[in-house]
Amino acid sequence: MKIPNILTIGRILVAPILIIIFFIPGELYDFLACGLFAIAAFTDYLDGFFARLYKQQSKFGELLDPIADKVLVATALMLLVMDKIINDISVIAAIIIVTREILISGLREFLAKAQVFIPVTKLSKIKTVIQMISISILLAGESGDKLLFNYGIQLGLTLLWISAILTLYTGYIYIRKGVNLSFD
Repeated sequence: MKIPNILTIGRILVAPILIIIFFIPGELYDFLACGLFAIAAFTDYLDGFFARLYKQQSKFGELLDPIADKVLVATALMLLVMDKIINDISVIAAIIIVTREILISGLREFLAKAQVFIPVTKLSKIKTVIQMISISILLAGESGDKLLFNYGIQLGLTLLWISAILTLYTGYIYIRKGVNLSFD
């Protein structure tokens, strides 16, 4: 088992821990959920960095990495919607993010069968960073709101919407490239 794969598996294992911590009341646990998610999100960068640095890219890692990201993000978004931190019209931003991830996963699987690979774009990486920051802030909830002078949740929701817009745009780019490549 290599470092990149250990980090990826770790991200998947964080999801049930995040669920448990999320339901424990108290500011300390809000910040713990925020910190745990932020650290897990950072391992997404680290696993790729180590895989390239030590030339440890693998088919297993290639398959598992996007799954780990989706498990972590979907879990956090569902918890935030359930707890009404993401509510009203902002639920649409969460739906956009989760829907795009499902669509792109399906597209990548379809294209893989045709041995067509679409690389991740820089804009998609930026979208992911903004998305992870927004979710981290939102996981801190009202505790984080107090820390950020009553603007924490608003900042988190604003960044969530920015990432949702980028999600739509990058999703469109992937679908367009996928359709063009599959018919070439």
